[in-house]
Amino acid sequence: MSSAASASSVPRTRFAGRTALVTGGGSGLGRAIALAFAAEGANVVIAGRTEGTLKETVGLIEDAGGTAVAVTADVSRSAELAALVEAAVERFGSLDVAVNNAGVLRAGQPLAELPEEDWRTMLDINVTGVLLALQAEVKQMRTQPGGGAIVNISSNLGAHLSLPGTTGYGATKAAVSALTKGAAAEHMGDGVRINAVSPGSSDTSMSLRQGESLAQRTERMKTSSPLGRVSSTAEVAAAVLYLASDESASVVGADLVIDGGAAA
Repeated sequence: MSSAASASSVPRTRFAGRTALVTGGGSGLGRAIALAFAAEGANVVIAGRTEGTLKETVGLIEDAGGTAVAVTADVSRSAELAALVEAAVERFGSLDVAVNNAGVLRAGQPLAELPEEDWRTMLDINVTGVLLALQAEVKQMRTQPGGGAIVNISSNLGAHLSLPGTTGYGATKAAVSALTKGAAAEHMGDGVRINAVSPGSSDTSMSLRQGESLAQRTERMKTSSPLGRVSSTAEVAAAVLYLASDESASVVGADLVIDGGAAA
């Protein structure tokens, strides 16, 4: 067996005995992140608004030998986030990692035509949801001897890149990047490390244009991305796990862009 094969077969247990909370974990990037934490030994709490998809993620984790529970919660409601954190601690004894991934995209129109309802929806979920989640998570983590680590999922759009038709979405994600940096500075003294990952187009339905097939997206990305493709969900999840792990113990307030060079 080659040394590379041997290394890849060694079980990774960076999060053994730790509890990781992932919002928006019922599908897409959130599901990939939840599966990645479970594969490295974490007890995973998966949160979102749709019970059916949350249970599907739990089933995938359990089928792979991991441990997970699903909790329905609306991140725009502070009481539901407080109950979510309480449920995680009651079930597993602590909250060691939180990934604030829940988000929505309303795009395709210039700012002057962006419906107010779409703007308010993105503001509620993408910005207020992250703010309220941070408050609930920090409140718990700073009571723990080991503190905790939080990773917010932002975007390359907003703080790093502008594209026509995405201005409103970019504004909400720029706010996430700003919340991350400010909260990181304010709460590192509480033993809570806060960072962000800002993905570009990744292998999820969110990167598909209206009516576009996977094959059509593949062709489009060959010329629209410097790397020539979308990022895999595993690549983004790996960045999240790094920022949540002890390997990044001195990384605070970072905003790691994973977008194939689009914002370079």
